[in-house]
Amino acid sequence: MQLKINGTVYEADVEDDMPLLWVLRDVIGLKGTKYGCGVAACGACTVMVNGEAVRSCQTLAGDLAGAEITTIEGLGSPEALHAIQAAWVEHQVAQCGYCQSGQMMQAASLLAVTPDPTDAEIDEAMEGNLCRCGTYPRIRAAIHAAAASIQQEG
Repeated sequence: MQLKINGTVYEADVEDDMPLLWVLRDVIGLKGTKYGCGVAACGACTVMVNGEAVRSCQTLAGDLAGAEITTIEGLGSPEALHAIQAAWVEHQVAQCGYCQSGQMMQAASLLAVTPDPTDAEIDEAMEGNLCRCGTYPRIRAAIHAAAASIQQEG
């Protein structure tokens, strides 16, 4: 099957019922998306499909024909960080860092539909993304900073 990931079309010889997470990590070799719980409860595996945040551990590869899949590797690059990635660095969000790719992808999806979110909107959108280090106040601050940066650019 063909999958369009971060703007590149990949040929993946996998079963339709293989979770996208394993296609990304084990077949394509994109390791930024993390395995957390396997039941879509923690958000570590969050990616965007057609601009919407989804849990890749429960999204089947066979359901993605024609979809635009974006992973943390496609959000920005070391040379040109996305506003969310830059805000994460500025606010020193990551401690262990394990959940942060999923956090950033969820935040990117939020800002795509709510460009200037309130604290309550951020909390609601990010509710299913768990951080064992408890960096939630930094995550919220970084999302506000990214929103302001995107608005200044636009």
